[in-house]
Amino acid sequence: MATYNWDLIERLLHEVQNGAYKPFQPRVYAEEFAADQTAEGVQLDKVDSLKVEASDYEALLLKEGFIEPRPEEEGGNGENFVLTLRGSSLLSLLDSSIPGSEHPREVLDAKGEAALQPEVFDELAKEAAIA
Repeated sequence: MATYNWDLIERLLHEVQNGAYKPFQPRVYAEEFAADQTAEGVQLDKVDSLKVEASDYEALLLKEGFIEPRPEEEGGNGENFVLTLRGSSLLSLLDSSIPGSEHPREVLDAKGEAALQPEVFDELAKEAAIA
C-alpha cells in the first residue's frame, strides 16, 4: 500500500466508533462503502479487492494502536473495537464532513505507508498545520 484509501479508513473508524454490541465486519462495511460510492457516481471495479483491503486495514489499525478490543462494559462482545486516542486523532483528521479535510489527507499521503506507523503518525498529529 503506497497510499491509503482514506475514505474507506474513515468509514471503518466510524463503524468502530458506533460498534457497541455488534461484531465489527470490515468486509460488509467495504461493500456498503462501495454501494455508497457507486450511488455518488464513483465507479469502483473491484469490490472484492476492496473487501480484502478493509480486512487488511482492520489488522493494521489494531496492530498500530488506532483501535483496541472494546471492553465488555462498553458493549464489547469479543468481536468489536473502540477507538484509542490515536484512532480518534486519525478520525478527526480524516473527517470528510469538516471543510478542509483534504489537507490532512495530503500530508498523510506524503508519508506513504509510514503515515500509519505510530511514531510517524503521532508526530504528524501534533503539527498545527495538519489539524
